[in-house]
Amino acid sequence: MNTSNLFHSHESDSKIMIKKDMDEVINWVDDLEYINEELEYLLEIEDRMLNNAALYKELQDLQRENNLNLRTLNLYNGAIRGAIECDTIECDSFYLSKHERNRKLYLNHKIKYRNVKSKLLSNILLEAKH
Repeated sequence: MNTSNLFHSHESDSKIMIKKDMDEVINWVDDLEYINEELEYLLEIEDRMLNNAALYKELQDLQRENNLNLRTLNLYNGAIRGAIECDTIECDSFYLSKHERNRKLYLNHKIKYRNVKSKLLSNILLEAKH
């Protein structure tokens, strides 16, 4: 977790919220980078232990999606700095909506990843019984 952006009492509420959002995006990116590393291991494990073409493809597709989401969140992280310049409710609303869309993107991807990972692990356990 990034703790370098401390909040100060002289900062406006909107500036504090932007810093909070930026820290949150950095955490999302860190998480997706870790998922990328884990997917490399899971692909190798699947290939060595199961040889299930459909599951392997599902993992590859998930890895591709993870990379696209990483790119999206990195671009968003650069754009979020524009929220500091906001001086209207419409501008604030635009960045809030964008942040919530990216939060949903991240959370939905994480759920999908967990489901595929669980499927792989349960297949390994089933294979180990044989």
